[in-house]
Amino acid sequence: MAQPVAIVTGASTGIGFESAKLLAANGFTVYAGARRVDRMEPLKPQGIKVLPLDVTDDASMQGMVAAVLADQGRIDVLVNNAGFGSFGSLEEMELAEGRRQFDVNVFGLARMTQLVLPTMRAAGRGRIINISSIGGKFYEPLGTWYHATKFAVEGLSDALRLELKPHGIRVCIIEPASTVTEWGGIAAEGLLASSGGGPYAAQARDMAAVLASTERPATSTRPEVVAGAVLQAATAARPRTRYPVGRGARAITALRRLLPDRVYDLAVTVVLKRIAG
Repeated sequence: MAQPVAIVTGASTGIGFESAKLLAANGFTVYAGARRVDRMEPLKPQGIKVLPLDVTDDASMQGMVAAVLADQGRIDVLVNNAGFGSFGSLEEMELAEGRRQFDVNVFGLARMTQLVLPTMRAAGRGRIINISSIGGKFYEPLGTWYHATKFAVEGLSDALRLELKPHGIRVCIIEPASTVTEWGGIAAEGLLASSGGGPYAAQARDMAAVLASTERPATSTRPEVVAGAVLQAATAARPRTRYPVGRGARAITALRRLLPDRVYDLAVTVVLKRIAG
């Protein structure tokens, strides 16, 4: 059987970068896409094909999928990893920023999925692996737009799983806890820029400290660990529908199911204050 073919979006750093590497090391022909093509140069020596990809640009998405099909004639796995976190109070953030968050985290994911489905349906098999977050199961102050997108990814993936089952296509959700990437520092900077000087300043300082702390290995999970869950979802004969992964991921999601909203609100507030110091 020919090597399975995988597309990984948002592969310039972190989870996407490590997932592309691990899939390639385990027998996949991998196409890695991101806007920052130069950041993907280290992937090339491992045989990974690097292509420019902007998931807010339809022509860019169509171009990548067409290039893979022209080369390989098939796509077996799509890892929808491209995404970012924009934090700030709902009152102070421009609606355009909320739309941008949805464009990348939800509509880009949905459009990439649309583009690969015809070839997967024709083959009668395939895997759609959506990188969500435990942030699609719980919430934090000043993260309204980010959490809204991740809750949307969860619902989209669940409905899509039933929709595609008759066609032999599996849909899996990866739910990482805080991960050691540049994501947290960038989100913290954006939070302070939008809400660090107004009526939400005290909350913003605490949340920025929490977000920045995710870059420390002592408190977060290495992206290689999350990539391991992606590999499992891509290769398991009967993949799980969800893969909570990282420190505290299972505990946090379990508590969210068990605790009443007001009790959970209090727990989130206490934990965030403790982390912020």
